Amino acid sequence: MHQNKLFNRTRLQLAGCYAGVMGLILSLSGLTTHQMLAVAHWRAVEQELESISGTLHDTLEPKLKQPDQVEPAIKQALPGLCLARTDCSNDAQHRHTLGIVQEGNYYVRFFTQSGQLLASLGSQLDGLPPPETQEGWSTLQHRNGTRYHQTTLLLKTATGSAWGYMQIGRSLKEYDDHLTTLRLLLAVGLPLSMLLVASAGWWLAGLAIRPVYQSYQQMQQFTADAAHELRTPIATIRATVESVQDVDDLSNEEMQETLGVVNRQNNRLAHLVQDLLLLSRMNQKVLAENRQVCCLNDIIHDLVESLLVLEIAAPIQLSTQFRVREPLWVMGNEDQLSRLFSNLIVNALQYTLPGGDITVILERDESQAIIHVQDTGIGIALNDQSRIFDRFYRVSSDRSRQTGGAGLGLAIARAVSETHLGSIQVESELGRGSTFTVRLPVVGFLDAKVRQAT
Repeated sequence: MHQNKLFNRTRLQLAGCYAGVMGLILSLSGLTTHQMLAVAHWRAVEQELESISGTLHDTLEPKLKQPDQVEPAIKQALPGLCLARTDCSNDAQHRHTLGIVQEGNYYVRFFTQSGQLLASLGSQLDGLPPPETQEGWSTLQHRNGTRYHQTTLLLKTATGSAWGYMQIGRSLKEYDDHLTTLRLLLAVGLPLSMLLVASAGWWLAGLAIRPVYQSYQQMQQFTADAAHELRTPIATIRATVESVQDVDDLSNEEMQETLGVVNRQNNRLAHLVQDLLLLSRMNQKVLAENRQVCCLNDIIHDLVESLLVLEIAAPIQLSTQFRVREPLWVMGNEDQLSRLFSNLIVNALQYTLPGGDITVILERDESQAIIHVQDTGIGIALNDQSRIFDRFYRVSSDRSRQTGGAGLGLAIARAVSETHLGSIQVESELGRGSTFTVRLPVVGFLDAKVRQAT
């Protein structure tokens, strides 16, 4: 398969399509995962800020009296709060007493309605843009590149008049680092995954196309063998006809001899075409219909009885052994079952030397009829046993030519057995003979009649 350009190209196309589809799926999955994690983390940040700002808002508003004035109550609620235009470097040890600014990720700013800063709590506030007098969410960027997400709330005094604004923000460094790491993993992992997917796609495409390639090889072999088998009789007929075309005075004896050759080759061609048509119809399950109740005892008995009168059977002992007391019934095509057993027996006759024995045994197990065709012939080599059911395969080509075989008998036998939901196997040893075993499902006579009627 590796040397066939057509199948290599097809395999490459299958692997490419598989890798493309899987790459698209992985890319979409990665982007979806990235977006879902980003949204989930962002919502967590906003919920945390909402919780903190709500708590401070509810705590401070009842204590506010004068607008734009930092009340002592605010300083008491927020230890370490640094007033505007005040050096708070000496109070740095108190700056982290509030839980929300323990790690320096949060800040709190108070400013007037006009945007003038009143007080702040937290680190790295010098690099932030000045506060804006607009409620809601916003995202800022520090001079060092760190992003902050903040919310701005309007504070009112106890009498309900506007006091000023409170702004609470949180560093997004952890959030950005997390997403950067995730993007890095996707950027590195996606190409590696695609490489693995491409390798797996190439391997899977090879597995998927292997049966097709085997069928292609069988078709090529079948076509070559069929052409070879057809070429011989056609060439013989042509040579025979050409040999008498230039003869002016052809005797009656020569004419009869010529017609005999043409007739034999024509019969050979007819049998070959009929066998090929039969195999084709079996492969298409055309013969699955037109079934009836068949008695295996009668079929085998009549077949052996008819073969005993053949001249080829004269020096060979052909016998039967029925190891069942009652008739065995199967649902099937009687003509095809006769063809199955006939092919096996004739094959045994052809490869059994004069004085040998051939025995047809009929027995059964719980659900199957078992038919053995045993012979004391030349046997089959172990390497050939796996191929003898292939079309046009002959163990001994010279002997098959002499008997007129085209190598389709055992192929037809296997096709018939499989069409009847059965199986066929062979056991053989060189010089000691062969045993072909056919197994067919049996049914009761009354059950078979009911099935046939319905």
